[in-house]
Amino acid sequence: MTIGIGGAGSKIAAKLDNQAILINVSETEMSKVDGGSRRILPTMFAAKGQLRGSRKNPQIGLDAYHSVQRELQELIRGNFVFCSTGGGTGNGITSGILNDLASQEDVSLTDKTCFGIILPYAKLESNEFVDNTIAFLTGPLSDAIDSGNTGNIFLINNKKKFVEKISEEHYNQMIVDSLNVFLSIPDKNDRLPLLDGHIDHEDFTSFMSKPYFNYFTYFNYNPSAPFEKQLDANLNDLLLPPDSAIEALFLVEVPKGGDPTIFYDILQYFSTKNVAPIYSVVENPEVNAPFVTVSLLYSRKPAELVDDFNHISEEHVKAKVNKTLNQNVSLVKLNVNMEDEAKRAVKQKGDSDDILATLRRIGKL
Repeated sequence: MTIGIGGAGSKIAAKLDNQAILINVSETEMSKVDGGSRRILPTMFAAKGQLRGSRKNPQIGLDAYHSVQRELQELIRGNFVFCSTGGGTGNGITSGILNDLASQEDVSLTDKTCFGIILPYAKLESNEFVDNTIAFLTGPLSDAIDSGNTGNIFLINNKKKFVEKISEEHYNQMIVDSLNVFLSIPDKNDRLPLLDGHIDHEDFTSFMSKPYFNYFTYFNYNPSAPFEKQLDANLNDLLLPPDSAIEALFLVEVPKGGDPTIFYDILQYFSTKNVAPIYSVVENPEVNAPFVTVSLLYSRKPAELVDDFNHISEEHVKAKVNKTLNQNVSLVKLNVNMEDEAKRAVKQKGDSDDILATLRRIGKL
């Protein structure tokens, strides 16, 4: 089951799973999401009403989380949660979930929750989004990872959307299509002829239960070219680039009658990285060339992940300060003859000689 929290998280969850549970503190934002199944509207203990939502304030989302805390603790078990870090609802409610996970003594393998976390593109999104993200990554997410009580965490990168000017609807569909390629691995092992290795649903669940960041990609594989070069050339730019892999998984699909031994070169690549991957090779009559899907788990600390966010946040602040300093008004310099101005002023009142004499006496003229 898939759970979407907040506007961005709900839109992806609803596209990925028609039985998704959608959660939002804003009735207005909830009504904008098509698809999904059940919808949960956490109670906001304030007189501001449900229509306005959390207004980029994670504390409002966190306060609202307490009204559905027990229910969500059960719903997330063994499931997939999507949220964004920039706004208030996704950040706040998911922070509450992560805080609860971090405080638990132990979570069983089958109960581990995976997270799809949508990161803002700091250069073109608001400074509030950046600051919210920094607090989320270095606080609740870091604590939950350190506890070992989460499953895989997918860091979804919004950079491609802004750089290539892709509509939100189309970009969300790209994310879902990409996730479906990776998530289909155990199903392909079930329905396609197995040529070597094996990744069943239990193997896949075990891999997904690891408290690491998951980066995956997929491409047509050329057995005559080095695998490492092909991996570097086919980055999945919907996800944040990975660090060094701790664990790995890959699936090779060969055409009907294809050579199943091409996977050995991939195994050799991971051997040089001191990683023993889970793998399988299947025969897929629907592909015309070998096709590989590979997933890397890495444990880069969230504190390191926010370096760019911190730098860009500082640049935003500097830009605002400079803009303020540069907004000084240039005044035209006026050369004023005090005696002429005094004569003009007192001409209207009469007795100009008396006034001029007074001005000369006090040294003004």
